[in-house]
Amino acid sequence: MNYVTGFVNCKAYGDIVNSRHFEAFLVVNGKIASTGSNIEISEQTKSLKGETADLGGKIVLPGFIDSHLHIDELGMYINSLNLRNTASIEDLRDKLNNFASKASTSWILGHGWDQELFREKRWPTKDDLDAVEKERPVILSRVCLHAAVLNSKALEMTGITSSTGIVVESEFQRVREIFKDSLSISECKKILKDALLYASKLGLTCLGFVSCDAKMLSALMSLWHDGEITTRVRVYLEPGKRCQTGEKMYENTDILSALDKLGIKRCFGDDMLRIQGIKILADGSLGARTAWLTKPYSDMADLQGFPNIGKEELLQLVKSAEAADLQIAVHGIGDATIDMILDTFQEAKIYDRGHRIEHLSVLRPDHIKRMKDIGLYASIQPHFVITDWWAIDRLGSDRAEFIHPFKSIFSYGIPTAFGTDSPVEELNPWETVYAAVTRGKYEDIPLAAATPNEALDITDAIYCYTAGGGNIMLDPDIGNLGIGKPADFIVLDKNPFETDPRYIKDIRVQKTYIGGKEVR
Repeated sequence: MNYVTGFVNCKAYGDIVNSRHFEAFLVVNGKIASTGSNIEISEQTKSLKGETADLGGKIVLPGFIDSHLHIDELGMYINSLNLRNTASIEDLRDKLNNFASKASTSWILGHGWDQELFREKRWPTKDDLDAVEKERPVILSRVCLHAAVLNSKALEMTGITSSTGIVVESEFQRVREIFKDSLSISECKKILKDALLYASKLGLTCLGFVSCDAKMLSALMSLWHDGEITTRVRVYLEPGKRCQTGEKMYENTDILSALDKLGIKRCFGDDMLRIQGIKILADGSLGARTAWLTKPYSDMADLQGFPNIGKEELLQLVKSAEAADLQIAVHGIGDATIDMILDTFQEAKIYDRGHRIEHLSVLRPDHIKRMKDIGLYASIQPHFVITDWWAIDRLGSDRAEFIHPFKSIFSYGIPTAFGTDSPVEELNPWETVYAAVTRGKYEDIPLAAATPNEALDITDAIYCYTAGGGNIMLDPDIGNLGIGKPADFIVLDKNPFETDPRYIKDIRVQKTYIGGKEVR
């Protein structure tokens, strides 16, 4: 049976780059069958005995594609304590007390604090948390998701020794794994389902799920089997269990080996769920000063960050994943880490294979040229510009030009896509577009004044969030409204191409359609 809908009375941008738009389009069995005038599409719809949907003169864009987020973490934090924009440790304690007094869960989770915003200008400690909650374990993660503070009960349950309760990188990962291990598959399914529905309501029609583990993949596949996935998902798995000894990054590569043995290659699956490849965590974050730099941090000269993985281990993983025909996504924030990543691909002689580097927060001009020469893709998170408002203090004015060079990456011809790293950043795509276009200009962020030439225009920003996302996830059929393409689109309350940049973040998605059907 054919499912036919004619969408009329709109201004639909099918080709973002060339600003090609039309006032109506026909969807047959989830794909764009034709575009044209209201009269043409109405006649075609009637001849096929389909339904007509009047979009009320609204703006239509291809659905947004988030190339990099943690769906499981997002699902957890949707139902946890929101600590974004917390102004002091005293405020954090008050929020924790209010949340804990109402929560019936065995663990208390919170996310989003940033010590740079605290009046006290210090990190919270276990003593701060113990003053509020002693009976249940408490885990409050920093906004970057590379550090957290635990109360005494959480330290006891995880077996971690820390005089302050602060854990970073491998110890934080250990805490997360212990918590996830406590979840049942049905709980995992609820976490993922909540996140997927939340994302689709915001206008996201495809998500790059990075750092997915075997348990979450099992839950995701169960949702897929039951027809409960509400937005398209492209999965980048952990290669194996992360090592807790600090001697290397991964204790084993069981997941990578299993994919290889089963013959599961990039783009395995259907239009709704595909396994793409693996994600490798090569360093930390600027916020926690764990991103690996070639020179020390300007605001803490005894620190230079560190790699999470050694060159030889990274080389072996890259070679193994390439041999298995899986797409590789490597987290690289510090410039020393990016040096190592580029050296690794060159040493492995892997060129033009569609592999990705994630974040690229400190990127020198020579890096950009090498990325282009090797054929690597860029998955960037524009809202870091605003969240990392202290970045010039961290790195110094002499390195300001290397911080989040969006325009340089895109203009050099490197395939570029946007992500949020959610829940590190808010998932709302318009916050991301706003950051890419303004670089924090209206928040008086120093980086905006220092690097105004790195701002993208609205057309390029939306392209990176639509067709750009499809391209770097090796799925060029999504992210545009061409004939024969999936009918994934959003209906907006304003035209972003005619909106004052300072108000871009206020644009709202009124409806989201995936495969021509509205997500409700």
